[in-house]
Amino acid sequence: MTVRPFRTSDADDAYRLRRLAFGGPREVDPDWAGAPGWTGLTAELGGQRVGFARIWEYRQFFGGRAVPMGGIASVAVAAHARGRGVASALLDESLPLMREAGQGISTLFPYVVRPYRQRGWEHAGVLERATVPLAGLASAPRSTREVRPATVADLGEVHRAYLRTASTIDGPLDRGTSAFTLEDALDLDLLTVVPGPDGITGYLSADRPDGESLHVHDFVADDADTAHALLHQLASWAGHTEVATVRVLDSALFDLLIPGAVTRGSHVETWMLRVVDLPTALADRGWPHAPDLTVDLDVTDRHAPWNAGRWRLTAAGGTVHCERGGDGTVRLAARALGPWYSGASSTAELRRAGLLDGDPAAARALDLLTGAPGGPRTADAF
Repeated sequence: MTVRPFRTSDADDAYRLRRLAFGGPREVDPDWAGAPGWTGLTAELGGQRVGFARIWEYRQFFGGRAVPMGGIASVAVAAHARGRGVASALLDESLPLMREAGQGISTLFPYVVRPYRQRGWEHAGVLERATVPLAGLASAPRSTREVRPATVADLGEVHRAYLRTASTIDGPLDRGTSAFTLEDALDLDLLTVVPGPDGITGYLSADRPDGESLHVHDFVADDADTAHALLHQLASWAGHTEVATVRVLDSALFDLLIPGAVTRGSHVETWMLRVVDLPTALADRGWPHAPDLTVDLDVTDRHAPWNAGRWRLTAAGGTVHCERGGDGTVRLAARALGPWYSGASSTAELRRAGLLDGDPAAARALDLLTGAPGGPRTADAF
């Protein structure tokens, strides 16, 4: 088997592999392979193209900082070649590529968990959609703010409003790489903004895909008054549809401000995270919870051997770095690094799952760094 960089001449075969695996129209979009912000890998077996994978160029917020991240997507294998290690070979080749690109972490949405878990990815967060009955939103407090449709001149402020919320949560993408085009938001059926005295303080983006349902992509507000204005905008659709599905970025807006019944978790997708390069990942992350401390680690990672071995992890002045050495007081499997790094799992939980061993007191110091256990989430699927 050969795994090599994707070429434009692979586009038709790669599209067919993706369509068979994930669905889509039979007709090939002639422009899909030229979309910016990703690199690809092609697997060949017996002279045939039998596998494809993409690595998106993203940045993902952890500890208030946007960490360069490789987003693994479109991992597709020809039906006759499945069970022959094609997906594993694509993933193995992706790890050094991401490391060379400075992507210290990698995230993906798994259709099948096993091959990713075998290569060191592990569950670390969710993309959640909530169901909101629209009739009940009319009882929200009246807002002093007005709403209006967004224009192209608003897009920079809309993105900055998103960043003000997203940067306070672990897991969202910063939507600032070449994989994102701000103007695409204007193609949605609804993009409503709330102007304030110093600029836009929130916005609502949504689609009406079938004339009956309402799918809200972003519900972002800097303050309660802005949120109430957007809630009344949503309530105005009560005569057209009973409920809206809303992607949950800021859970406080749902738990603390929406009146009436809300069905949280009506649809939940889990995403998995892998630490691709430990020193890079630690240096790029923010550490707002970190006290000054030192923890010695011993990492087992046969698919990213540059991570394996003993490390001395030092936190000082709100930064964390690691260097080779130490006593290996806390032992971690590669799969433990992602849930720990994201703050999704405490070391006690990782210990019960058989992914961590060693001195309990030293392990608990790792929880102090991330504030675990937390609830990482994102609002972008890929």
